[in-house]
Amino acid sequence: MAGCAARHTAAGSAPPPGEPSAGLAPPAPAAGKTVPPRSARGRTEEPAPLGYSEEGNASWYGVPFHGRRASNGEIYDMNKLTAAHRTMAFNTMVRVTNLSNGKTVVVRITDRGPFVENRIIDLSRAAAQAIESIGPGVVPVRLEVISGGDPTGGFFTVQVGAFKDLGNAQRLRDRLNALYPPAFIQQVQLEEGTFYRVRVGKVSGEQSAERFADQLKSKEGFHSMVVRLDEGAATGGESQ
Repeated sequence: MAGCAARHTAAGSAPPPGEPSAGLAPPAPAAGKTVPPRSARGRTEEPAPLGYSEEGNASWYGVPFHGRRASNGEIYDMNKLTAAHRTMAFNTMVRVTNLSNGKTVVVRITDRGPFVENRIIDLSRAAAQAIESIGPGVVPVRLEVISGGDPTGGFFTVQVGAFKDLGNAQRLRDRLNALYPPAFIQQVQLEEGTFYRVRVGKVSGEQSAERFADQLKSKEGFHSMVVRLDEGAATGGESQ
């Protein structure tokens, strides 16, 4: 069983090939987030909280994802200023600052990823060029939401594993569906082949989803990650 799909994001600084094993790698430190108090969360139409920010590592992606369908249904163009994020709503506008050199770029969230624990955003090639992260491949960044829906509101799910074998994914889904319904499988085509991601739950609000992920870790041993649940969105377009 594998925890999250990885792929080559940049020459010389790519994540390990294939899918790292869930439950074997130590959990990465949680990315820093600053969210002021807010009432009535869980509604995606609410404006983004003033001052919402997040810090962590950014990667970038280009070929072979250029020309493929992104998670929001658009065709991914690596020459446009877009990005992939696991939990921010589609069309959220985000200012990304490279903390190594102070350069900034504004991107639109159109895709889901990166599914690597120590990264918080996957930039298009054009966005990576703007903040001079092509060479390093992975750089420390600060994200600031400048427009869009509440990043912490809406529905979320927890990804607990990914498999190359559909039967293994189905067995885990069936076991978890009896304990924490709903559990489901998302098929995704990556550079390394077809993977079947097992995801659990439909939870309102990111904080509640994080608590659910902690529960799955303590009871089941999963090193899982929270992902926004995009109702009716295209599948198979995630960056990693």
